[in-house]
Amino acid sequence: MSTVRLIVEGRVQGVGFRWFTRSVAEAFDITGSVQNREDGAVEIVASGSSDNIASFREQIELGPDGARVDGVRVEPLPEQRFPGFTVLR
Repeated sequence: MSTVRLIVEGRVQGVGFRWFTRSVAEAFDITGSVQNREDGAVEIVASGSSDNIASFREQIELGPDGARVDGVRVEPLPEQRFPGFTVLR
């Protein structure tokens, strides 16, 4: 089990990115949260198996239709467990 923070930059607000993220998280058995940041990026905290995190990240780098992902920064975090995947502000 691993936990990471992903900061997704580009045109990622106002295009359904958070809801896309939740759908992808559920498909890969990822728990955590996603939220818009004031700087225009989206922040994701994701917890799951290393393989599932890698597959999840691949999909996040593609994004939903209408989005443009310019970059994804990944930061390892101490392992955390969450009851599900939550869309925050």
